[in-house]
Amino acid sequence: MKLLSGPDLLAKVKELGDASKSDVVRACGYVTTKKDGTERLNFTAFYEALLNAKGVDFGSNSKVGKGGRKLSFTTKVQFNGNLMVGKAYTAMLDLKPGDEFEIKLGRKQIRLAPLGAEDEE
Repeated sequence: MKLLSGPDLLAKVKELGDASKSDVVRACGYVTTKKDGTERLNFTAFYEALLNAKGVDFGSNSKVGKGGRKLSFTTKVQFNGNLMVGKAYTAMLDLKPGDEFEIKLGRKQIRLAPLGAEDEE
């Protein structure tokens, strides 16, 4: 079944009126079938699509990290002298465990350059 979105989603929700939440989610196509044959209702995707249809845009550029916190794009030196770049940032750059970088020090900056990358200066 096709996932409903936008005006089609709003119309279907209005049409179903007093139906249960599960029935509305299912009727709008926000259901997947597990390997064992049981179904899983995707409430989160449904509610996000519903809010989007009502004009609330979550957009992929919202830059929200794990737990729904907005990324601050700042960090501080930890007690042991380390600087940490969190998983949300490395995920945004599609970095994988084992990726290697050259540390380039400027007067007041630190740059990480992927090994083998050409210098852009």
